[in-house]
Amino acid sequence: MTHLMDTYQRLPVAFTHGQGCRLFDEDGKSYLDGMAGVAVNTLGHNHPRLVKAITEQIGRLIHASNLYRIREAEDAADRLAAIARMDEVFFCNSGCEANEAAIKLARLYGHSRGVEQPMIIVMERAFHGRTLATLSATGNRKVQAGFEPLVSGFVRVPFDDLAAIEQVAARNPDIVAVFFEPIQGEGGINIAHNEFMRSLRQICDREHWLFMVDEVQCGLGRTGTWFAHQHAGILPDVMTLAKGLGSGVPIGACLATGLAAGVFKPGNHGSTFGGNPLACIAALTTLETIESDALMARATHLGRAIREGLQVGLSDLAGVIEIRGDGLMIGVELDRPCGALVTQGLAAGLLINVTADKVVRLLPPLVMTDAEGAELVAGLVPLIRNFLEG
Repeated sequence: MTHLMDTYQRLPVAFTHGQGCRLFDEDGKSYLDGMAGVAVNTLGHNHPRLVKAITEQIGRLIHASNLYRIREAEDAADRLAAIARMDEVFFCNSGCEANEAAIKLARLYGHSRGVEQPMIIVMERAFHGRTLATLSATGNRKVQAGFEPLVSGFVRVPFDDLAAIEQVAARNPDIVAVFFEPIQGEGGINIAHNEFMRSLRQICDREHWLFMVDEVQCGLGRTGTWFAHQHAGILPDVMTLAKGLGSGVPIGACLATGLAAGVFKPGNHGSTFGGNPLACIAALTTLETIESDALMARATHLGRAIREGLQVGLSDLAGVIEIRGDGLMIGVELDRPCGALVTQGLAAGLLINVTADKVVRLLPPLVMTDAEGAELVAGLVPLIRNFLEG
């Protein structure tokens, strides 16, 4: 019996250690990690550069509080701002906190323009977190149920639908921002078209709205560029990050530029643990390793190889609706609920995930080798075939 609150449907396994793209359970069984802690373990497990950096930082200083300057936070902010071509960075501890900061920033921006009830456009099937505000912005009734009344101030439209946004713009003068994921992870690996993002950027410029992107799951090299919105050649006003930023050490970030820069002033927002030296060293080391080890190119190459392998192995099955993704963010949509595949994969030594009921989701570490990618395909194809044909 455990005294942990019953908030997760945990699988019957506990891991003791990891190495690269493998995890090991209490019986010594090895598992190939196709999920990276849900896009968190960018550098896999026990990466020597990360272990060395955070171990040394623990010996120096873990926490000092934001009452004082934190050099590691300043360095991490400078690096992120340079990569993203943005001006300001607020550090927190998670993706939902980063998204909460973005929502607050948009509301403060709206009030500065004289909008008494600022509204934010969000998307169907979105997932932005589990705080009350981010839950309300999320487009999933299953995770909202039981937590009403939800936070007001959101207008929901279909994902990747420019006409719907134009209709909202024409009838609602209180819109101050649009907030969306360039690739919806929890929603089923749904990818926004580049033309949609470019046109949406133009609408935001025309209407003086903030263009806000949630890159918590799809950012930080996972799709072959630093950030997924860069495929469209555009720059957001606000961007949120977390998950893979610290390669397992909790850290989130909300970045701002353009109309969003300078909106937050001292006292408007804060985070006790946000930007602590340990988390920021983990982030700096992650960013440096992504760049020095060409992991974005690796994500592009290996992601293509995995998708092609899945196409070859599954293309003849009528139950496979679509294999889609970008870089190492991959979804296999089936024609029926397939949650059982997660447990079957675990028994086969393969860590995978099912989201949106019918989509097998893969989010491997960016350090996965070609041989491990082939092993992932070789393990997953028979699982899906047996599930659909059995």
